[in-house]
Amino acid sequence: MGDVQTTNDDEAVEPKVLTLPLDAWHRAKGGRMVEFAGYWMPVQYEGIIAEHLWTRESAGLFDVSHMGQLFISGEGVEAALEAVLPIDLSTLKPYGPRYSLLLDENGGVLDDLMVTRWNSGFYLVVNGATKWDDIGHLREHLPDEVTINHLDDSALLALQGPKAFAALERVVTGEYPLSALTFMKGGQFRIDGVEAWISRSGYTGEDGFEISIPAADAERVADLICAQPEVKPIGLGARDSLRLEAGLPLYGHDLSPDTSPVEAGLLFGINKRRRSEGGFPGAERILREIAEGTARKWVGLVLEGRQAARDGATVHLGAEQVGVVTSGGFSPSRQQPIAMAYVASAHAAPGTKLEIDVRGKRLPAEVVPTPFVPHRYYRGA
Repeated sequence: MGDVQTTNDDEAVEPKVLTLPLDAWHRAKGGRMVEFAGYWMPVQYEGIIAEHLWTRESAGLFDVSHMGQLFISGEGVEAALEAVLPIDLSTLKPYGPRYSLLLDENGGVLDDLMVTRWNSGFYLVVNGATKWDDIGHLREHLPDEVTINHLDDSALLALQGPKAFAALERVVTGEYPLSALTFMKGGQFRIDGVEAWISRSGYTGEDGFEISIPAADAERVADLICAQPEVKPIGLGARDSLRLEAGLPLYGHDLSPDTSPVEAGLLFGINKRRRSEGGFPGAERILREIAEGTARKWVGLVLEGRQAARDGATVHLGAEQVGVVTSGGFSPSRQQPIAMAYVASAHAAPGTKLEIDVRGKRLPAEVVPTPFVPHRYYRGA
């Protein structure tokens, strides 16, 4: 949420918590609502573990309408965007989403995002907690000829899980079949007559789709998708445990202005040409780190026992603190606690034995490769 607002009498008041287009729908479905990124959002319906396992086995529908959907267009938009994003937009084919990063002048991460070439411009999806700062940053750094259109009249749904395709295919029509989409491909479709932008991507490690629709039609589309026997609504709690198992970063925890893409292992968000030429914010630091390495690395950890470590827990090798946990929790799929942490590069190799301090108790942990659960994206037959 933003800063505390003030009245005309300069009395501090709490910022208003906003509602999403599906707010009443979530409450009618039994969603337990919590404040997240300035919005009321469902943290769970029937329970986080049950919803997590259902998504891994079938298909779950997530409301991610809090995220920022932007359309950036105008004269010279491609060159202008390349000046603020470390991406080679010439390699971006129409309707193919690509992961990228918004960086500050020191190479710190301001946000991670998805960018897609649409006919006359670029469609960006940014994190909900940072979208207003992102819009402000882009307005400051893009020329006046470039227009930033915040698509705040659109809702965004994510359908995730191994049966997501079967469920969505029944309700989608378009110029080509839904099966034409593979991982990180998108296109224009219709759902019960509603115009929908659909990309085959997501945040769980499973096959799945992100669906942008007019906010006014969100309930009708959500009802239709959830009427499919494979689908249940899923809350924020399971979204977080699913992305943790998939080894995916969460902005504000695993990524921040204090972290660089190199130490976070996100070089795939910086194209080859940009790595050699630079010309983007923070390039000097990032190109140096690519060449020389970093003092710390982002790693996966599995813990012995059943007790989980949360973000902020310190990581130790004997008497020496060598890192800090950025995300952690209990893995329903693996039935054991897992975590992600920045640790000193000298101790980041898989198999390294470490300890995590949880409320004064040292828990044995081991560095492991991520993801913790294999990704199951659909890349084609």
